[in-house]
Amino acid sequence: MTTWFQYGDEEIQYLKGKDKKLGAAIERIGIIQRQVIPDPFAALISSIVSQQISKKAASTVWNRLNEALGGICPEIIDNTDVSSIQACGMSIRKAGYIKGIAKAAIDGQVDFHALPAMEDGEIITRLTALPGVGVWTAEMLLIFSLNRPNILSYNDLAIRRGIMNLYGLKKLTRDQFEEYRARYSPYCSVASLYLWELSGQ
Repeated sequence: MTTWFQYGDEEIQYLKGKDKKLGAAIERIGIIQRQVIPDPFAALISSIVSQQISKKAASTVWNRLNEALGGICPEIIDNTDVSSIQACGMSIRKAGYIKGIAKAAIDGQVDFHALPAMEDGEIITRLTALPGVGVWTAEMLLIFSLNRPNILSYNDLAIRRGIMNLYGLKKLTRDQFEEYRARYSPYCSVASLYLWELSGQ
């Protein structure tokens, strides 16, 4: 069964009240359905697969990986050699990161079952200690696995492009970005969905 990022009228009305331009874009675009992967371990592996490749390519590699392994869990990945993971369509480095994340789960370095009870910042700190996991990857997990409502990623080029397109900006400073973050809070994740649409990605 497909699970979607959850939001509704409360978030939409709040953002419309805070920002007329974003509100008009929300009205025009309508509800956005973005799939989430409720299992944080599988979601993190999916994020690694998606790094620096197109959405379409990521979907192809992800489907191949699922098919080859018969499921995404630490034990299966730990028992699969790196070359078999790489053969699904990724670099040897990415395959190594995926193996490392599985090992961290098995060794208890990261308790993926405990993540839903943690604060956003603590999750980012835990996950970015793993090789191959940067802040952006951790932030994507917060949105697309844990359904966290208040994530606006400065490290996401498409988010920044979406802001520039929406407000007609030629450049976007970090200070400006933080002003928009404060405006959208506590529903930055919903704003992110619309900014991705507006980025033309």
